Formats: sequence, structure tokens, C-alpha cells
Amino acid sequence: MAKPSKTRLLVVDDDPGHRNMLLTLLADWGYRLEGAEDGEAAVALCRERPFDLILMDVRMAGMSGIEALKEIKAYNPAIPILIMTAYSNVETAVEAIKAGAYDYLTKPLDFDDLRLTLDRALDHASLRDENKALRDTLSATFDQGGIIGQSPSMRQLMELLAAVAPSEATVLVTGESGTGKELIARAIHTNSQRRKGPYVAVNCAALTETLLESELFGHEKGAFTGAEKRREGRFLVADKGTIFLDEIGEMPLAMQVKLLRAIQEREIQRVGGDQTIKVDVRILAATNRDLKEEVEAGRFRQDLYYRLNVVSLALPPLRERVEDIPLLTMHFLNKFAIKNGKQVKGFTPGAMDKLLKYSWPGNVRELENAVERAVVLLVGEYVTERELPPVIIQAQDGGQCPEPGFSNMTLEGVERIAILDALDAAEGNKSEAARRLGITRKTLHAKLQRYGVADAND
Repeated sequence: MAKPSKTRLLVVDDDPGHRNMLLTLLADWGYRLEGAEDGEAAVALCRERPFDLILMDVRMAGMSGIEALKEIKAYNPAIPILIMTAYSNVETAVEAIKAGAYDYLTKPLDFDDLRLTLDRALDHASLRDENKALRDTLSATFDQGGIIGQSPSMRQLMELLAAVAPSEATVLVTGESGTGKELIARAIHTNSQRRKGPYVAVNCAALTETLLESELFGHEKGAFTGAEKRREGRFLVADKGTIFLDEIGEMPLAMQVKLLRAIQEREIQRVGGDQTIKVDVRILAATNRDLKEEVEAGRFRQDLYYRLNVVSLALPPLRERVEDIPLLTMHFLNKFAIKNGKQVKGFTPGAMDKLLKYSWPGNVRELENAVERAVVLLVGEYVTERELPPVIIQAQDGGQCPEPGFSNMTLEGVERIAILDALDAAEGNKSEAARRLGITRKTLHAKLQRYGVADAND
């Protein structure tokens, strides 16, 4: 959270006594403050100077808090606004949240609740600004190419990608199956000096040794049975561009020797030929194996490992970036809703809870398949537990699924799981869930909207 001494708040209330009380209280908490006596004054002040947060009454003479909220949000949509009211009016609360209010407080204010809500709002704004700054920095120079994630590990990976991509360094991408290693390779090529050249991917695990050599280096006519004409290999096709060697850990040792020479000398020789051909390629490789262990076991050449491992990028498994699951699920949900011609709004709390708690051995690829299955089977507007693959439900019913690693999650990610847990324990009863969480029902409703989660009956 931003330090209170540097945080500027605007208090808007047409009741001078209440406004002055808040100004005195918040000054004691260390905030820099200004007051406004009505909505018009608040809008005018927001156009003149920046504020980190606005605390505003909803019922005021002249321009109401809702009207002022809409005008301020139209001018500055990023600023968090807390609405106060002496009237427990659910419709007003919903209207305020829909208009962009961060949260809704009822008079007389509970000062502990006020302080906690201020802290959360400012933390949320600070994290949003950090993420925006990172996205802006990357977007100015870096095309993410479909890579999705705002978890700390993914943000760190994207920063490293942005630094590595423009270079000519050979890159080894490691990670479990389904984590998206080829997406990383494509992003490196797209943001490199070679982006106008070809990008050629080869799955080293899909071919026998003889076919792999021909695939990589080409062959002369008559080099082997069935070689009826000369064929150019993938290295030559990738000239002036990038070649991506996927599942490099599956390559036979005999082929590793030939690949090492191609990397060292940047020249190849067709199968059955005696002429060496110079090639200008950048080499990217990926594996789901631990190549250090493969070297120690004698299954992978040490000299080739060091040639490939100039820069290493490790993709975290999905279970270690749980806070990215809602982003990924909504991305896949929109993708498959369009593909299947369906109107889908989101996930019920129970369904999202199951997705967050599953261990995802198949990583992002398994999540994508699960969401596609759910969309295909879906009849209503919200994905429920019924549409999820049985393995996800059975793993948790059997108690085999570990809890998420909270130490690697953002506060917002932990809060999301806590809310879904409370809803699950309350069997979907929002009032009971709010009581368990120690928040109001309207605050719970606002948070569910913020996280893209809703009850199927909403």
C-alpha cells in the first residue's frame, strides 16, 4: 500500500459536521486530505488535481454521489471511490457498484471497517498501477503473443523475456508438459530482430533418428529408400529466422552430436550429401525433462547442454500460479463461447472454487481442455460443477488435491479463494458467507462481480 503520508484523499459530504469529523480522523491516520461540500465541487477538484482515493456520500443536495461518481469515472476511471450512505438501500448499493464504486459503506461508519476498506482499496489500486506500468512497458516493446498471467512468477518471466528476445542468444525453455513452452518460443521470435524471418518448429520426440536427421538437415535424392528427390531441411528453411527444437531431451545421442556441430559451426550437411551449407538461424529449444539429470545419467551430452543453455527460462506449473487461473479460464471461456456460438457469462462460485483447488497435472493445456468441455456441455449462462471434468471433482472429493500455495499468491488471490470457500461452506447462501467472512453482503456481491464470479441464479 502507498504510505499514508504520500496518499491524497478527497472527502465529499454535504454534512459539515460529518465531513470535518472524517477529515480530522483521516489526518490522524496520516493521509493528505481535501474536502468537498457537494458533488459539483468534487468533480471540479478531480479535474484540477490528482487524488489516490475518494470517500463520498451518496445523498447530497444538488449533484448526488452516484452522479458525481459517474462523472469522475468518465474522466478518471482508475480512481477508487468509496460510497457512504445512511440508507441501507440495496438498489443504491448495486447502482454504485455498477457505476464503478470500489465499495459501499453504511453510516454511522465503523472506523475499523473504514480503515480496512481504505487499505484494501489503496492496495488494489497500487497493484493495478504496477500491473499497468508493467503492461505498458512491455507493450511498447514486447508483443506477449497470447501469454496470459499476472502472478509474480509470470510477471518476472515476462520481464526476462522482454530482455532476452531482442538478443541473438540461444534460449532453453523448461517446464512441465502443457505449461506453454511453444508460446514462449513464439514470443521470443516475434520480439526479436528476426521477426520478419521464418519461424520453424520441430518436435524432436515425434520422429525416429533417421527421419529427424532428414527433417532437420534435409537429404539428397537417393539418400535412402523413398528419397525420390532432394529435400531442404528445417535448418535451411529457417535461414535468417528462428528454429525451435521442441522436446530436445528426447533426441537420440547420435543426433545430438550432429546437432552440436550445427550449433557450433552454424552449418549443416544433408543426409547422403558431402557439401556443407552455412545457415543463419537463432536456436530455441524446450524440454520437460531435467537436462542436468539427463547429462548425469548419460542420456544427454554435456557439451550440447551448455550450448543450448545460454539463457534458461523456466515456466512455472499452473499449481504454482493459482491466481492466474481466473484470467486463463475467462480467456478460454470467451474463446470457446465464440467458437461454439454460446452466450456464457462466467463461472459459479462452486465451479471456480473447484478450478482453483485442483492441482492441474496437465497444466494450462488441461485447463483449456476442461473449459472447452464445460462450454460444449453448458446449457445455461454460468458454468457449474456439473460441466467440469469428473477428475477435477473426484480428486477433491477424495481429498487428494493439495491446497493452493498461498505463500506464492497475491493478497487478492488469497481473498478470492477465501470468498469461494465461504460460499461453498454456506452452500451458496451469500448472507451466511458474508457473515463467515466478516463483511457485508453488498461487499461480498461487489467482490464477486470484481472477480468475474456470479451465482447461477443472479
